[in-house]
Amino acid sequence: MKKLFNSAERMVDDMIDGYVAAYPQVRRGAQDPRIVVRARQIKDPARKVALLIGNGSGHEPIAMGFVGAGLLDANVVGDVFAAPSADLILDGIREVAGPAGALLLISQHSGDMINGRAAVMLAEEEGLKVRALPMYDDISSAPRARLHDRRGAPGTMFVYKILGAAAERGMGLDDLMALGEAVRARTTTLAAAASAGISPLTGKPMFCLPDDEIYLGMGVHGEPGIGRVKVGPVDELVERMVAALLADRPIAERASAAVIVNGMGGTTLMELLTVYRETRAALARRGIDAVAPMIGSYVTTQEMGGFSISLLEPDPRMLDLWCAPSDSPFFPRIEDHRA
Repeated sequence: MKKLFNSAERMVDDMIDGYVAAYPQVRRGAQDPRIVVRARQIKDPARKVALLIGNGSGHEPIAMGFVGAGLLDANVVGDVFAAPSADLILDGIREVAGPAGALLLISQHSGDMINGRAAVMLAEEEGLKVRALPMYDDISSAPRARLHDRRGAPGTMFVYKILGAAAERGMGLDDLMALGEAVRARTTTLAAAASAGISPLTGKPMFCLPDDEIYLGMGVHGEPGIGRVKVGPVDELVERMVAALLADRPIAERASAAVIVNGMGGTTLMELLTVYRETRAALARRGIDAVAPMIGSYVTTQEMGGFSISLLEPDPRMLDLWCAPSDSPFFPRIEDHRA
């Protein structure tokens, strides 16, 4: 599989060079060149809780694409499919933490959790005010009885945006933690993989899948999920996925669900829009109103084919924050069409 880069050793740094050169919303951090930070002025930095996350590269545009006003203040960029070290995450916390403190978001994967928690402990030893919020939403990775064992998946973008908007408005650290936990509790995600991504490090597919099968519940690194199903009409697949999501966390008739349809990197917009059509229809059959959708490829695994569906049952405050203005290179404008 052909990949376009100068060398395996430089691919991440070359990507960041191109990114910060292209977009005025971001710059490299002063602490380390692997930290991407918000470049534009914060209205009241003394009252602003900083929001940041560390994650492996190879999943772009998440998360450096979401650094900017109303979203993340920093992203600590690790190697391809590898969590950044605790020391590097600590540098990120030092970079952005002010008097109001910092909230480190951690998508629940083993390396991210170990290094993120270690970084928070080191930051606390230095007297920095910081908390950690684990994020998990993938229903295929553990049953609801073991909710805290679930993986982070594209539904974590609800947390990024809602907490980013709330922090921009001056919400304090403890209240942000409580809001993040509430959003997390209302969010579910299920993915369907159609083809493997190719690792830029090995040049090999990340898993094997017959041409006539789809893997239901695939994780963002190719982790196993529920099992394989035969390829068929997308309406049948989406109906099965929506049914599973609502079985895990029911949403009442006449309630609303904010929807993310995320492409894994190799899925066309034509396909993703069709998936949203069928998701909206599946929810409508149950008397649930699909609102404020986000549709596109945001949490990717190179050119992996497939998609995920994430549902959030928002309360009015969450929906307002989800639709609040933001300014980052790759997070889209979200609108509630009912407004």
